[in-house]
Amino acid sequence: MKKIIFAIFVVAFVGSLSVVSAQSKFLTGKYTVNYNNSGYTLDKNTGERSYTMEVNFLNPFEKRPEVVVTISLLDADKGTNVRYNVETTGVSRDGFTLKISTWGDSKIFGLGGTWIAYSE
Repeated sequence: MKKIIFAIFVVAFVGSLSVVSAQSKFLTGKYTVNYNNSGYTLDKNTGERSYTMEVNFLNPFEKRPEVVVTISLLDADKGTNVRYNVETTGVSRDGFTLKISTWGDSKIFGLGGTWIAYSE
């Protein structure tokens, strides 16, 4: 009986995934920024500092997607507090702007991660 219930669950779950994927579009990518990038100042001075980068989708969406950003790499000065904010701005069908900020005496030498854009 447990095998039958499990089989029904698997069929229903896989069926629901195909419905979602048939109606949704997903794109993913990676980003990495560090002190070697032109205009990068997150490792210098104090106070509010930010770095922005443009991300262009290889294939534009039909309508403006939602974008989720993750962080998987952080290289920071161990002698200061680690403060950072990563956000997306200007999301359009063609891409978005990634803005990385820090403040106070924090020194961020590098930061990286992934992004996922999706639309139904």
